[in-house]
Formats: sequence, C-alpha cells, structure tokens
Amino acid sequence: MAKGLKARERVIILVLTSLVVVVPFYVWWLEGAQEASVSLNRFSSYEELKSFIFSGMEAARDLGRYYGWTDLLIAPTVTKEASGQAFSDAPSYSTTTVQVEGVDEADIIKTDGRYIYIASGNAVTIVLAYPPEVAEVVSRMELNGTVAGLFVNGDRIVLFENPFVEKVIYDERGVSVEPRMFGTSIKVCDISDRRNPIVEKEVSLDGWYFNSRMIGDYVYAVVHSPAISTIDEEEIVLPRISVDGLMKTVQASEVYCANVSDVFYMFTTIVGVDVQDVEEEPVYETFLTGAATCMYVSQNNIYIAIPDVTPVRALGMSIDMTESTLIYRVQMKEGEIECKASGKVPGRPLNQFSMDEHEEHFRIATTAGHVSRSLETATSKNHVYVLNMNLSIVGKLEDLAPGERIYSARFMGERCYLVTFKKIDPLFVISVKNPEKPEVLGKLKIPGYSDYLHPYDKNHLIGIGKETVEAEEGDFAWYQGVKISLFDVTDVSKPKELAKYEIGDRGTDSPVLWDHKALLFDRAGNLLVLPVLIAEIDEDKYPNGVPPNTHGDYVWQGAYIFHISPEQGIVLRGGVTHLDDVVDLFKSGYYFDSPYSVKRSLYIDNALYTISNKRIKMNGLETLEEMKQIDLPFPEP
Repeated sequence: MAKGLKARERVIILVLTSLVVVVPFYVWWLEGAQEASVSLNRFSSYEELKSFIFSGMEAARDLGRYYGWTDLLIAPTVTKEASGQAFSDAPSYSTTTVQVEGVDEADIIKTDGRYIYIASGNAVTIVLAYPPEVAEVVSRMELNGTVAGLFVNGDRIVLFENPFVEKVIYDERGVSVEPRMFGTSIKVCDISDRRNPIVEKEVSLDGWYFNSRMIGDYVYAVVHSPAISTIDEEEIVLPRISVDGLMKTVQASEVYCANVSDVFYMFTTIVGVDVQDVEEEPVYETFLTGAATCMYVSQNNIYIAIPDVTPVRALGMSIDMTESTLIYRVQMKEGEIECKASGKVPGRPLNQFSMDEHEEHFRIATTAGHVSRSLETATSKNHVYVLNMNLSIVGKLEDLAPGERIYSARFMGERCYLVTFKKIDPLFVISVKNPEKPEVLGKLKIPGYSDYLHPYDKNHLIGIGKETVEAEEGDFAWYQGVKISLFDVTDVSKPKELAKYEIGDRGTDSPVLWDHKALLFDRAGNLLVLPVLIAEIDEDKYPNGVPPNTHGDYVWQGAYIFHISPEQGIVLRGGVTHLDDVVDLFKSGYYFDSPYSVKRSLYIDNALYTISNKRIKMNGLETLEEMKQIDLPFPEP
C-alpha cells in the first residue's frame, strides 16, 4: 500500500513541476479523487503500517512546502432489544433529544422517570426526583477525571471518563519525559441500589473520547489516539484496550486503512460494550485515519466522517482546505462490529444532522469552498449526495446557494431541509425520493438563519438560530437575538414561516445552537423549552438609533418555556432562573459556565425540572409555579 501511494504522489509532483497546465489537471485530479471509491485494506505488519504513515505524511509535507502551504500542515489540537427497562410504575417523562429514534446519545443529564443522573466535572450525582416533594440527593460518585457523558440502561449506568492517567517514562538520565497522557475510560456501574453505585466493568482505551451511542443493551464509543509517539517521533504508537485491568495492544494486522495520505495520522477505535452482560468481552475495530469531524448512527450502521485535506493543501489553490470527506461505514449486528465500506464525497459536512441513512442509502449534505464578506472572493457552494451501501455516489444535487454555507440540515424520510446563509436565510426543501436524482422542490428567503432544525410533524419544522440585520456596507449581515421559527412545508414548492419569536438583542445566546441535547421538545404537549442567556440593549444610550452591531448587556439566564403549535404559533409561557440576583450571572465571568446557569430541562409527570450544576428546580408543568428546589453538591470554582 505504501509503495502505491508514494508512486501516485511522485506522479503528481512530476506533472506539476513539469509546468503542465495546472488548473485542468487539478480539476481532473480532485474530482476523480473525490468521487472514486476508497478501498479499505488491513496492514500485513507493523513495518508496513509504519512505512505507510511516514510516506504519506512526507508526501503531503513536500507538496505543501513546494507550494508555500506549510503553515497549513499543522496537527489539530488535541442490535438487540434493551433488557434493562425503567421502573414499571414510573410516570411519563421526557428523554434526551436524539437524531434517530431508538439510538440514544450520551448526555450530561439523564432520567429514568424516577431518578435524575447528573454528570458535572469529575462527579456523577444521583437525585431521587419523583415525586417532587421527596426529591433529594441520594449519592455522588467522584472519579479521577472529567465525565464526558453518560447513559442509563435499567439498573446500569454507563459513564465516559476522560482521566489524566499517570504514565511516567524516564530517559537515560532518569528524568521523566512524559508524565501524563489522555485516556478514555468506559465504566459500567450497577445502580440497583442508587445510594451505593458499584463499578462492575471498566474498559479503558488510549486516546480521547469522540462520541458514542447506545442501541438496546450495547454502547458503542469512538476514541481517537495519535499514531506518532510524542517522545520518539520515529515510532508508531499502536492503541491499547484494557478490560478490567487486562491490557491488550491492537496489532497492525487488525488496523483498517484507506489508500489516502494525511499529515497527522490518528487511530480511530470503535468499541462495543454489552451493558447488561458484564462478562461479555468488548468488540472493537481500529482505523488509521485523520481526525473525525462528526458521525451519524442508524440502527445498524455507524458512519464516521473524516476530512481529506491533502489534495487541496498540496496544490495551494485559493479554496478551503477541507474540500472532500472520507466516510467509513461500520456495521453493528448482534454484538459484533465490522467495517463494511468506505467512500468519499466533495465538501465537508456541518455536523451529524448533515448525514442520514434511509432505505439502503446514505445521504449527506456538504459545503465546499469558503465564504467571504465580498461576493467576488467567495467560492463556497453546497451539495447533497446520495450513496449506496458500498458508499459509491449514485445521485447528487450540486452548487446550491453559491457564496453561502450550510448553517443547518435535516433529513426527514424522502425530504432534505437545508438552511444556508450570508445575508438572508434560504430554507431549501429538497426531494431525495429518487436517490439518483435529488431535486429542489422549493425555497424560502427570510432574514436570519437557523442553526438547528427539529421536526414538529410531517409538514412542520422548528428552526432555532439568530435574527439578523443586513449590513449597509458589505455582503453580510449582523446577527441579533435568538430566533425560534415554525415553518410550514405543506406546500413543498412554497414553504413559509408560520410563526417566529425573537429572544433578546445581539449577544443573546443558547446552547441549543450548538448542542441539540439542550432542547426539550414534546409534540404531544406542544412544549418547547431551551436554556437562554439574554442580552438587552438600553436604547436610551443611543438617541440617534441603535447600530446593528451593538452588543447588549447580559440581564438574565435560565430556561424559557414555550407553547408551540401551527394553530397558536409560538407563545412564551414563562421562564425559570436559578440565579438569585443578576449579579450572580457574572460571578464566574463565563456566563454559561456559571454554576447556576441552567443547562438542561426535562419533565416527569406534571413537573418541569430545570438543572444547573448547583441546583434543581421543580415547577408545575401547567402553571410553572415553583414546587421545590434542591441544591447540588458542586464545588465552587
């Protein structure tokens, strides 16, 4: 594999340095590389793996130096049905907002209808939450590192811990040269006695936690680790997996690799753990890749998206670095995981919602090129691709909204919804019913944009983002307060904004804009709740009018509760804050990181629970009257 790759790079260098016409060659090379299938192989030995890594890195660096792009060659900073059920007598309760039904996503807060489980810093707190009048903290587990997220499965809780693992290595003088390293620990705990959680199984991996999902009784986690030793840069560090203290090194012959080069190789390991059967050995697959940017998980497959930047960096064209994306498909079946396919598409996806699987096809929306305030220098275009299960492109819709980029995406069955933005918000309604011929059905242009799209029902869509005001000079717009929109797509050719609600002025923010799990939405109750930090402008300070780039002063943080429906629109019902005084908002100086900043909300029966690091408040779901509050054992910064 290494020899074949080096030969291709030498051909590229020869062609370019021979002053052959560069642009036509570039177009041919890039388009061919992006749409060709990407073969997967395993290495035969450690020596072959090592040769492949250093050959690919050197080829990319040589090309970057030749074209003056060395400043860009910088390493990034570092199924089965669930047997564990919630309590049989538990009332109705909300769950984490997820992308795919039946595929749970780890979060910092979970509930099973009776208890609430809160990950904060290096600890997990278990709270008896229902009924509200008896709510109390029942236990607190302190760990050696930061808790990145958790799952709850019946009487088991799964914790993802990023500990600082002591790893002292000495040089010939006896001096420690690598005192610490990052690691990822997956702890499965028995919580049948909530007052006394017990760790039953621990799976540790070299590297840092990227993402995870839970399907039935299986938890699947993705972990990255650098391929090059930080001590001896001539050596490859194969990843290790430890199960209850027994360490195993992943062998080179177990590692999958695509025939592409990179400047910063990493090992990406997917590990599957049975939560209910702690005696079952974990399953895993390891890939030699670049750094993954996002992943999508269906009931049967994990799709990992990884930027492929080498062609663009090497040729030094005036376009974005990440012009194509590698995709790996890993199948999960009855406790086994197996890499099935890999492919490549032009452009880069925004996040997990830019990807979707539907009826034996994988769909992905990407942006290529860059956005500029000047229309003359902007090169961005947006695309939708449909791939088969072998990850070969079978259909495409390209060059949407030139000069703009994708701000949010959502696939819903036979439709795709895209929001692009530069000065106004075009909401595209796209049909992907025919996989071989995606087509635009209609679009809506309004001020502002949506960072997150959430389905309300088949014909209505919720958008959460920012309101904007067009700049008088320049081809851009100034963002303002947080905007919630309700879109009607009944007539796909003429989508419309049925209702909207704007919160605060410029500077107002909400974690929902970057983390969908912070949103609480209940279709049956027409309930929408989101944490929000509100900034307001004192207009008396601006007698000649408020400039659109004016930032407001922070005045409130908490949860806003809305009624949302096509019939009544978006109606603010009230707000719940954990701050005793607005001054508390500034005690930490980090606003959302204040220990009293509301991070999540959920409901159990007729009670709404809002949660910050220091407090849980319980309010009536119908009246919003306070029922009770309890303080949480969170240490002061």
